Amino acid sequence: MDLIPFIRNIPGFPKPGVIFRDITPMLANSVAFNFAVDKMIEPFLNAKIQKVAAIEARGFIFGTVAAVKLGAGFVPIRKKGKLPFKTDFENCSLEYGEASIEIHTDAFNEGERVLLIDDVLATGGTMAAACRLIQRQKAVIAGISFLCELDALEGKKVLQNDSVHSVLHF
Repeated sequence: MDLIPFIRNIPGFPKPGVIFRDITPMLANSVAFNFAVDKMIEPFLNAKIQKVAAIEARGFIFGTVAAVKLGAGFVPIRKKGKLPFKTDFENCSLEYGEASIEIHTDAFNEGERVLLIDDVLATGGTMAAACRLIQRQKAVIAGISFLCELDALEGKKVLQNDSVHSVLHF
């Protein structure tokens, strides 16, 4: 199935010179959405994933479905100040500024195999910060998966992981 027709290009959003890749048409189509999640997890089906972690907010859409399909637990990675229990945080550089993300300090057990998921790989700053958070809890990053990768921004280079997978490339 070709997913490209389900990705809408929005020029000039959120600022001039940017082409925003809008995934909402894909999410509205159950067949395309299911196919996309299957393609995101396909390389990791035999990786013995125990937890899927995903980044707020669009990563949650894919991450929760992926966790169910893999029979794994789900861990939300949220913007700082959004989680109710004791947290660890990490600062990250975004395409348009700076931010902080956090996870609960008891999100992972030592040695647990984790699949990280997000919708788009751009500069890689947020995902790199998520990797650092997970590694501090001594979990194993078994893979990182994205629906879309913006190749020109070279975000894959900052992730330092051999198991980075993207379904679509722009």
